[in-house]
Amino acid sequence: MKKTTLRVATLALVLGGGCATSTTRSLETTLAEAMVTPDQENQLGLQLKQDLDTNQHAVYMTDPEVVTYVQTVAGKVIALGKKDRPDVTWQVFVLDDRKTVNAFATPGGYLYVYRGLLEMADNEAELAAVMAHETGHVVARHAARSMVASYGLDAVAKMAGGENPGLLTQLTTTIAGKGILLSHSRADETEADEYGARYAAGAGYDPHAFASFFQRLQAQEGSSPKIMNYLSDHPATGDRITHINAYIAANNLSGSNLGEADYAKIKRRLATLPSATPAPAAAKPSGPPAGAPPAAP
Repeated sequence: MKKTTLRVATLALVLGGGCATSTTRSLETTLAEAMVTPDQENQLGLQLKQDLDTNQHAVYMTDPEVVTYVQTVAGKVIALGKKDRPDVTWQVFVLDDRKTVNAFATPGGYLYVYRGLLEMADNEAELAAVMAHETGHVVARHAARSMVASYGLDAVAKMAGGENPGLLTQLTTTIAGKGILLSHSRADETEADEYGARYAAGAGYDPHAFASFFQRLQAQEGSSPKIMNYLSDHPATGDRITHINAYIAANNLSGSNLGEADYAKIKRRLATLPSATPAPAAAKPSGPPAGAPPAAP
């Protein structure tokens, strides 16, 4: 038996034995790492991008001042993520949709930010915290874990052991269509919050910005329908906000940069730019690729 097959089979036996939740998550992550290579993750991310471009007719912002600014801020938190996942090559895109307040990341390091989120955030620290959170999903291999959880250990073992080389293509096609790769559990969201707080603080930003962003959106809930795009994808419960702040305190995370002046300049720039030409009603994208990411259970 090949070493990889033996490793996967051993993990499968352990997982099948009914471990505690935290232990199961750790083993599933190890199994996902053994099963999905960086090249395969990039293949998944590229497939999802093609779906976004071709089927959802995504429109990207091309204004150099705005795009360069977003990519620069993203680069500060991604630099921390690269230390944990040096195998990921990141790409950052700005979607020209001001009706959607959202951001998401896909396997392979494809990170997307909507214009609506840029216009809703108050400062650079909030933007950085959101992108740090999304970076955490990629670093923690949450998409690969979803494959393990959704398709079972037998399929994973066969794919990892090379017994069914066509299975990956079959699974990725199905997953891309259903959006399973971006469907994060509450535990995944909590872990991404913790990564986000660490990366934001490590880049010099105030790590409380993500919690304050949630609190402000909650306060405006009902007065602005587009806010629901983010709150439905990232449920901002009181417990979750409390956990973020407690995690920051417990780990002595600190940072003071809010980037208010630079962000105000970008928001003024956004106000001068026309909106993208609306796509036909049947094709206009209303959020991330098909089915993703729904509210965490």
